[in-house]
Amino acid sequence: MAAAAGARRAAPGPRAAVSAELGGSAAPASGSRVAVPEGRRPPAGQAPGPAAAASPFQRLVHARRLQDLSGDGGVLKEVLRPGAGEPVPPDASVAVKYSGYLEYADEPFCTNCYRKLPRLMKLGKDITLGGLEIGLLTMRKGELARFVFTPDYAYGKLGCPPLIPLNATVLFEVELLDFLDSAESDRFFALTAEQQGMFPLQKVLKVADTEREFGNYLYRQQHFVDAKDRYKRAYSILGRSPSDKAEQCQIDASKLLVVLNLSLTYLKLERPARALTYGEKALEIDQRNVKALFRCGQACLCMTEYEKARDFLVRAQHIQPFNHDINNELKKLASSYKDYVDKEKEMCCRMFAPLNSSPV
Repeated sequence: MAAAAGARRAAPGPRAAVSAELGGSAAPASGSRVAVPEGRRPPAGQAPGPAAAASPFQRLVHARRLQDLSGDGGVLKEVLRPGAGEPVPPDASVAVKYSGYLEYADEPFCTNCYRKLPRLMKLGKDITLGGLEIGLLTMRKGELARFVFTPDYAYGKLGCPPLIPLNATVLFEVELLDFLDSAESDRFFALTAEQQGMFPLQKVLKVADTEREFGNYLYRQQHFVDAKDRYKRAYSILGRSPSDKAEQCQIDASKLLVVLNLSLTYLKLERPARALTYGEKALEIDQRNVKALFRCGQACLCMTEYEKARDFLVRAQHIQPFNHDINNELKKLASSYKDYVDKEKEMCCRMFAPLNSSPV
């Protein structure tokens, strides 16, 4: 597998290919340095002399005894901070922070460390750098690692001029923030509707859960439209008829989480009518669900339906009387309703003011 992944990287295209390999930026980020043994760059056009036989990357490899992942020295790894849990599975989507360095360079030639929450990237699709794919498959959540890739596992013998020189060995520092195993979800949505209907319920629920997790990640990045689409994708496969009461409970439990998230996301998108629709769907499953009551109340308040808003929020308050968010929303409702009444009174006074001031 390692050899196949490395061999697929021959000669990348133009400069933009460096960024496209990783879904990041090819622009260097200031203030970021890679901790490698110091070494001097040979003068331009001059080959290293005998005293400079070992390059900085070579000295790093020998000093730290990096792990050989590919078996041929093409992908070397050093764990800087261990992670936890299972390693990244094949075909997963990963959230990583990375910086790539050329030898003798203090600044990265590509990085995404300026992003607070990097986007999810799929192995083999968004990340196609052979060495990086091999390395990521050995990482666990929270792990920080350093990799050295020879040209066969990086940008090939031709490099990617002018950013990547010919036959360049590169070093990457990678932090794995999170990953989602999307292989089963990808296979499911590649099926026809008839084939999807034959899928076992447990696998359908797992696919729906994966899509919801994708939506959650996008929501945290404030990509609300994309998050909404992921939630709706999950909701679309939870409409199958159950064979018994136990299956219905499982479907409802999965569906409840999705519709609650859809209600919240539509509030963020300033579409309160849709938020109310999905909030009410949640209440059909669990009529005492506080989150559903709260979001329905918020949606009604946005639409200036004060009586309905008060009804939803008071029902939520009865279940959780000391909930800070609910009590604050009720105060907001009272203030909004008072402003509404005051404006109505002012408008009436203006309408009848000419009648009151005119002599009979």
